[in-house]
This record gives sequence, structure tokens and C-alpha cells, in this order.
Amino acid sequence: MLVSEIIAVRNLGRVEYETTLAAMRDFNARRDSSTPDELWLLEHPPVYTLGLAADRAHGLRLANGIPLVETERGGEITYHGPGQLVVYTLVDLARRALKVKRFVWLLEEALIELLGGRGERRVGAPGIYVGGAKVAALGLRVARGCAYHGLALNVDMDLAPFAAIDPCGYPGLEVTRTRDLDFDFSVETAGRKLADILRGKLDDA
Repeated sequence: MLVSEIIAVRNLGRVEYETTLAAMRDFNARRDSSTPDELWLLEHPPVYTLGLAADRAHGLRLANGIPLVETERGGEITYHGPGQLVVYTLVDLARRALKVKRFVWLLEEALIELLGGRGERRVGAPGIYVGGAKVAALGLRVARGCAYHGLALNVDMDLAPFAAIDPCGYPGLEVTRTRDLDFDFSVETAGRKLADILRGKLDDA
């Protein structure tokens, strides 16, 4: 099997955002043309993250004690917390001859497949929506032709902290979770299924 076809999946459990961010940066800095791609499946303790070009006017409005971390991914402010599946996609796009827009499309397509075709895209607003409410967010960074950061799917999390921000920079944007959409899967099950779908789509890309 060619290195370009290998995608390792790592189940990391619940880990601090800043610890994982440092690990992603280190992985991307050290990788070379022989390094297999990886998908990291995990949850974070409560944290808000701010994209590289994010407008601070979109949050925070509530003093709820949840920390805010600035990061280099694309996108605006978002929230991570227990009950949300985070998939970090450490993928060598150059080696796979994938453009960023195509990669984003593949990530969204995998989420739609996981949701049985119920998810929808919005032009200019990466992520997946059901009935107008956002259920999954995307935010990537590409350096040296390799992607990191990734996607977050609201599975069975407390959605209240989203009230302190304009999710992904959109005032009044509703958010939802798969539990409220009648999907009976845990974060672990959703991660396993989504990783399998992603690996198939990347191998076919």
C-alpha cells in the first residue's frame, strides 16, 4: 500500500484544546513525504476558539468562565465541549493532489452521509445544517501543503454556551445536535462511523 493511501485513526478521548493544538502543530512541522495521514477523534473540555481572521465583535457576550483561545485555523468563533465529536484531519493535500475547496467538500459530504443525507450546505458558510440550524462546523489550516484542524459535530452536548457568541460569525444562527435530530449514536460511535466514511472518500479522491 502506498503511503498516500494510509490513513491512521487515533482515538484520543477528552483532551485539552491547547495541548491538542500544540500536538497538531508539532505533527505538521515534523511530517515529510513518507508520513501517513491521520484522523484524530476526540472531545474537548469547554473552550471557545477564535479563527485567525475572526471578528471579536461576535463574542463573548456572557461571562460564563469558559476560556477563549486564539488559533490559526480559518473561520470565526466557535465553541467546543463534552458531547461534541471533534475530528482533526491531518492530511497531506499536496500528496493527494487535493485542492482546499475539494477537501472541504469531501469533509462536508462525509458528514452528510453520516446524517443519512439530511444535512445541507450553505454557500459561503462551511459546515452542515439541518432545518436551518448548524450541526457541524469546519475550520482548517493548510501549511506546507498539509491540512490540520478539521471539523466538529454536535452529538449530545450542552448547547447553552453558544448563546454567548455569534456561532461561526453569524448573529442569531441556531445550532442543533444529532440527539435532537433523532440520531441514536454516541460520540464514540459517530467518530468511528465518520472516520470510516472519511477514509473511503479520501482514498477515492
